[in-house]
Amino acid sequence: MTDQPSRSASFATILIVLAGFALFLLVAWFAYLPRSTGPFTGDGIRTAEQRKINLAELRKKQTAQATHYAWVDQKTGVVQLPLEVAMELTVQKYAAKK
Repeated sequence: MTDQPSRSASFATILIVLAGFALFLLVAWFAYLPRSTGPFTGDGIRTAEQRKINLAELRKKQTAQATHYAWVDQKTGVVQLPLEVAMELTVQKYAAKK
């Protein structure tokens, strides 16, 4: 006579496997899915209008840096050049090496 697993043992095994799978899904839900945390307030920006104002100020500053001369370190002779001038000087430098 062969030992047949009882019907209740196989049903219990199925329930344990399903419970383990459900537990895994629950852990994955809390660990990996994004949560709605509300507005980001780490840098003090709370509205779209404030972000637009900050972006405009940043672009104005970057444009000024890209188009004007300035000293970076006067002691060592490091200068900030406008981008177009820097590109022309680079082209002249590599053309002279040929």
